[in-house]
Amino acid sequence: MHRLTGLLIAALLTAAPAAVRAADSIDVSTDFLEPIASSEFDWDGFYAGVHGVGQASAVGGGQVGIGANLGVNTRLEFVLVGAEVAVQGLSGSAGMDVYLQTIGRVGVAATDDVVVYGAGGLGLDVGPGAGTDALLGGGVELALTENVSLRGQYLHGFDLTGANPKDQVSLGANFHF
Repeated sequence: MHRLTGLLIAALLTAAPAAVRAADSIDVSTDFLEPIASSEFDWDGFYAGVHGVGQASAVGGGQVGIGANLGVNTRLEFVLVGAEVAVQGLSGSAGMDVYLQTIGRVGVAATDDVVVYGAGGLGLDVGPGAGTDALLGGGVELALTENVSLRGQYLHGFDLTGANPKDQVSLGANFHF
C-alpha cells in the first residue's frame, strides 16, 4: 500500500511542472474583444419588393393578386421619408385588373427595426373599374435581416375619376440595397 501511495505522489510531482507550463501558455488577453456593431437597420437607400394584395371596390368586387414595387427612403434621425411606385395584377369576379400606384411615405422609427408610416399618392386602375384614385393610408415595416424587411400596408382609394372607391391591403417583403 505504501508503495502505491509513493508511486501516486511521484506521478503527481512529475506531472506538476507540465501542468504549470500548460497554464502559463494560456493567453487571457482581452485584445481580441471588439466593439459590438450597431444592430440598427439601415433604412436609407433604394429597395425593391414583392407583395400579395387584396382589394375591394364597388365595380371590381373582391380581388386578390400580386405586385412589385420600387422605392427609396431616407431616415432623418427618427423620421423616415420615402417614395414608391408599384404595379399590381389583380383577379376576381369582375375579371383581370392592373393597378398602378405611386405613393409618398412619412413615418417614425418606433424602434431601430420597426417603422410606422402614413402614405398618400395616386392610383390608376386600368381594368374594368378604370379610373384614377387619390390614395391615403399607412403601414408598418419590420426589419427581418440586414437587407430584408416585411411590410403590411392599408390604402383607401378616393375616386377622382371613375366613381369606384377602393380599399386595399397588402403584405410583402422588401430587399434594401
